Amino acid sequence: MRKTASPFSLVLLGLGVFLLVLAPMLAWYVAPRAQRTPVDVDVTTVFTGTGSYFDAETLRTKDQQKITITRHVLGDVAESERSGRAVWDVSTTVDTPVTLELKDPRRAFQWTLERWVTDRRTNAPVHCCKEAPTRFEGDAYLKFPFDVQRRSYRWWDNTLGAAVPLRFAGTKRVQGYEGYRFTGTVEPTRTGSRQVPGRLVGRSAQGQVQAEEWYANSGIELVVEPRTGRIINASLSPHKTLRAPGARTDAVTLLRGNGLEFTPATQRKQVALADADSTRLKTVGETAPLAAAVAGGGAALFGVVLVVRGRRRFSSSSAK
Repeated sequence: MRKTASPFSLVLLGLGVFLLVLAPMLAWYVAPRAQRTPVDVDVTTVFTGTGSYFDAETLRTKDQQKITITRHVLGDVAESERSGRAVWDVSTTVDTPVTLELKDPRRAFQWTLERWVTDRRTNAPVHCCKEAPTRFEGDAYLKFPFDVQRRSYRWWDNTLGAAVPLRFAGTKRVQGYEGYRFTGTVEPTRTGSRQVPGRLVGRSAQGQVQAEEWYANSGIELVVEPRTGRIINASLSPHKTLRAPGARTDAVTLLRGNGLEFTPATQRKQVALADADSTRLKTVGETAPLAAAVAGGGAALFGVVLVVRGRRRFSSSSAK
């Protein structure tokens, strides 16, 4: 008895069906699960620019100085795997030309340590895993959520200790790579207090006073890669001051940065990381499903043609 179809046609048909089933699985099942914030992070970003800072030795504010902000993000892989969250330890130093040469965060002009915990899929804050030093809020931190939309987001400002609304402000190219631009400001806000000599804030008659710490930011600009939410450039203009208790005007400028921005080297590194991540997600979510659908459709169609031809030949041979 003759076969109605060759093994090749059946294999081809089976392969086509497999690829047709694989295509939607890649797009609807695999791709969304590939959108997970990484936990094995070890990234350093550097901002530079000019500004002013208060020199504790001379008790004067120095102007037109180079200001450097260095942020090192290290993922706690063990805790992330245990909790299922993205747990990042963040070290941020603010350096003047003098402290930068010391290369020691403990001797920086300002040094902060934080522990940020977020949902790996949504980027929402998760309050666990020894989060510190306070409860984080908002929906954008060191990165934005995946598939960034052209709308406003709430970005966490660690100096303010609160989320700041950033509005979508068009697109901008960074190192030849186009991203979404988000901008915002922080109005002068009291953030705390510190004990200082009264004469420092215009209260010479008093020995020590609890001066008020105030913070503002006249220009926040973040450029974000849309698919991954990775920040490929950032520019900040922080202004930290002291005021006498109850005063309405600043007495001392502690720090003022004028457009402190990612260095070109940091921009290139962030763009390279964003491009690699975006390409990988596009491959899983778009390129591979489309290729599987096209190849599967062609293979299945060709397989059906071969099977039909085989049956026709069998019918013709039987009729004889």
